[in-house]
Amino acid sequence: MGFVIRTLVTAVAIWVATALVSGIYLGAGSTARNAGVLLVAALLIGVINAFLKPIIKVLGCPLYVLTLGLFALVVNALLLELVSWIAVKLSVPFHVDGFWSAFWGAIIIGIVSWLLNLFVPDRKREA
Repeated sequence: MGFVIRTLVTAVAIWVATALVSGIYLGAGSTARNAGVLLVAALLIGVINAFLKPIIKVLGCPLYVLTLGLFALVVNALLLELVSWIAVKLSVPFHVDGFWSAFWGAIIIGIVSWLLNLFVPDRKREA
């Protein structure tokens, strides 16, 4: 159940980013198709974060320390661009125009996800 909630939270965060950043597009058309595209993009973000982010953190540890964590913003932007690239290859109409759109989109997705997760009960804290 936690996976479904996290995916929905990420989908809402992506939707907010598409509304606020002019370089992030959903090209599906209808509301139902847009919801499906948002869910696919959220799943892609989840899979990429699960597999690549730990490897990037280990390999990029010196840059994280050197930049006091600001390198994470660049990594998140590049991962969002990777999601866009994979979505295009899978014929999913989700597109990020360039680095700066991905940069601001990743910041918005991170903030919105964090805010929404404040309202989602965490089983680890309850146990």
